[in-house]
Amino acid sequence: MGGLPVPPFPPGPSRDKALIAARESAVLALSCVLTYWLTDSLLTRTYSASKTDDMLGGLWAVLSTIFVLRESYQQSIAAAVSRMSATTVSFVLCLIYLIFLPFHLWALGLLIGLSALTATLIGRPGDAITAAITSAVVMIVAGISPHEAWHQPILRLADTAVGVAVGVAAAWADLHVVRRWLPVTPSGPPP
Repeated sequence: MGGLPVPPFPPGPSRDKALIAARESAVLALSCVLTYWLTDSLLTRTYSASKTDDMLGGLWAVLSTIFVLRESYQQSIAAAVSRMSATTVSFVLCLIYLIFLPFHLWALGLLIGLSALTATLIGRPGDAITAAITSAVVMIVAGISPHEAWHQPILRLADTAVGVAVGVAAAWADLHVVRRWLPVTPSGPPP
């Protein structure tokens, strides 16, 4: 049948990189599916504002898993601390604001700026961008769903915690289980 046969992937460093990338991508994909399922199945049993909000929670949790799952376990732990630190800054500021006031454009800008400033002032300048992004999401969703908008920071903190936990667990499983089941042995030229 027409077409040329595809040659096998040549042995060597490129093949090894491709196999490692495929393994890591599979771990990431499965972790994200697990994260979304946990968020959609378990967290929504505790509290559900709406189906749209539940799906946003799943998205936010999946993004947290993606943010945390890194090349090494140590990098994943550092990313988990960063993600939770930034989310906590946003959580505190947005919750205090939304308990008393509704979404407003000026508040969006103010809370984004305060989140970045606070992260920097507490000695975590690398988390300033993530804190600002989290505040933007919380505030805009509070504008979309203004009924009990103060729930948004709490929900996003819970979603983030699920995503971070799955990301850290996946990094551990990748290091201690997956790499043992699917080892990549160098296939380059003999020494």
